[in-house]
Amino acid sequence: MNENTCAACDSELDEHAIQVTIGGRAVEVCCEECAHKLREAELRP
Repeated sequence: MNENTCAACDSELDEHAIQVTIGGRAVEVCCEECAHKLREAELRP
């Protein structure tokens, strides 16, 4: 995964990227929907 792409969907990131902490690691996503998906995935066992 490239640092310039969304951690959830691989879309290109721009100046509106959102930083989310997952498993103690900060990742960037392109939108609130992708941030929500990653947060939900972290909660699943």
